[in-house]
Amino acid sequence: MSRRPAPPPPRGARTHRTRSSSRLRGWLRHHRAMALDSAWRLLKAPIGSLVTMLAIAIALVLPAALWLTLDGARLLDAELTESATLTVYLAHHVDEAQAERVEEALAANEAIGRTRLITAAEGMAEFQQALGLADALGRLEENPLPASVVVTPRDPSPEAVRGLAGELEAMTGVEEVRLDLAWIERLRHLAELGRRVALALAVLFGGGVLLVVGNTIRLAVENRRKEIEVVTLIGATHAFVRRPFLYSGAWYGLGGGLLAWGLLTLGSEWLAAPVSALAASYGATFSLPRLGAAGSATLVGCSILLGWLGAWIAVSRHLAEVRPR
Repeated sequence: MSRRPAPPPPRGARTHRTRSSSRLRGWLRHHRAMALDSAWRLLKAPIGSLVTMLAIAIALVLPAALWLTLDGARLLDAELTESATLTVYLAHHVDEAQAERVEEALAANEAIGRTRLITAAEGMAEFQQALGLADALGRLEENPLPASVVVTPRDPSPEAVRGLAGELEAMTGVEEVRLDLAWIERLRHLAELGRRVALALAVLFGGGVLLVVGNTIRLAVENRRKEIEVVTLIGATHAFVRRPFLYSGAWYGLGGGLLAWGLLTLGSEWLAAPVSALAASYGATFSLPRLGAAGSATLVGCSILLGWLGAWIAVSRHLAEVRPR
């Protein structure tokens, strides 16, 4: 038994789908046309467009460079914090065998990562080598230095290290536990201050980008006032009128973001050798952090967003003043 063919959809439904599809295609065509037209208008005035993009790039480079510097300081802080150690000085009456047992007890502590025993004789030898007073210190009848154990904690945070120091001081045979975390805390305070300064600069210069793009788009609106009045008179919506200026702001942001990325890359390459040489002179290895793919995309994306937002604010403000006559 043959199946009957499905009835065709109602004519009204087909007409509605056709109109929706046609409206969507028209909307996409207009977006493409406005994007190309706004880019062409920027290319017709290359000097003015380049100056605007360069102003945006300079406004973005300063906070971005400071943020990269702070990121490098954060990495350095992490390396220094991981190298934080405690020095456990044993009592003078503790002999070498007892010192080894104390080290074994310390190594068994779950909060301790590594231990290194320095006997009294080894401590005196290191002290003599550091001061260059081997002959004078060699005349001493008794070694005044105690044995010590250098402890590397698993958790290098200042709070955890202080708690571990208090625990180790209560152990039998331990005379004193020394730690110096003041410089780490100062570095962290400076890094936090730098992050807040970078955030404040980013907000201020972001506002500057909005003003630069907004002023440029305002001039474009004034130059095309007659055209806006005509299209408004024949029924164009505000979204239709606003669209080409929004694309212009986005193009300005894209150009400014790419220029800022180029300036940051060139600056990093220019400063890489002196920074590496300075770090090597202190016996350390340090290199300037780079933006990377994610950082570059974030920089360019924020620039485009600021350009688009500046254009939207400028057009929305002045569009209400444009009335067809």
